Amino acid sequence: MMLRCAMGLLIGVFMTQAHAITVTDDSGASVTLAKPAERVVSLAPHVTELLFAAGGGARIVGAVTYSDYPKEAQAIPRVGDNKALDLERIVALHPDLIVVWRHGNAARQMDRLEALGVPIYFSEPKHLDDIAASINKLGALLGTQTSARTNADAFTRDIARLRARYSQKPPVTVFYQVWDDPLMTLNRDNVFDEVIGLCGGVNVFAAEKPRVPTISPEAVLAANPEAIVTATPGATKPDRALPALDRWKRWPSLTAVSRGNLFGIDGDLINRPTPRLAAGAAELCRDLDAARERRPK
Repeated sequence: MMLRCAMGLLIGVFMTQAHAITVTDDSGASVTLAKPAERVVSLAPHVTELLFAAGGGARIVGAVTYSDYPKEAQAIPRVGDNKALDLERIVALHPDLIVVWRHGNAARQMDRLEALGVPIYFSEPKHLDDIAASINKLGALLGTQTSARTNADAFTRDIARLRARYSQKPPVTVFYQVWDDPLMTLNRDNVFDEVIGLCGGVNVFAAEKPRVPTISPEAVLAANPEAIVTATPGATKPDRALPALDRWKRWPSLTAVSRGNLFGIDGDLINRPTPRLAAGAAELCRDLDAARERRPK
């Protein structure tokens, strides 16, 4: 009888272990759940989008400010923003999974979150392939693998089509202006640099350090990019002014200025590593094609 009970206990343990879900997050750490997550807190806007893409939007019980896409995300209760989290509210939501932005959420609060004992998944896709991988991993943690795989594959196909169409076109030198005061850009260690290359562009500050370097106007003038791109609240319109790029009009000899290659792209499409980045990449590719068309014949 005792042997039978012991065997039953062992079988139960093996079954529990067999049904556990383990994935590796973007920090390289293993995240293990005994069963699919049912109550998830998202601590970054891009994380909220990835969770919806993974098929788990209905399981998000708390999210941070600016988690505004898709529309359904706007109704999710707020638990602070990337600088200050409402830890008491997070605890009150009884999450069984917390997904955080590794370099966006305050380190001090991360320590307190980890002390709660709730599994934490760190999300920071750095490459285009990481976006699809993140959707699939979150789908595994949510038990929504079929929906996740469908959306991840659709994103991968969209990117592959853009790469096939644009990546071998004549190169266009690009300065991506992250901020205008102080003047900031991105180096090669980020997903948008990969998008520039996808479109046949060349990031003129790819070799700079750190990841988001502060540069001088003189450095931009010396690089003389063929196109200057920045994020805007909406897509560029032919008759729409771009105040963030107006400063460059003081140098009419700058190639990007003389050829009218000052472009703005909806920031939500290019600043968040989510499936919508494919739409942002398509806009950039069209802009760089326009720059090619404006070259002297």
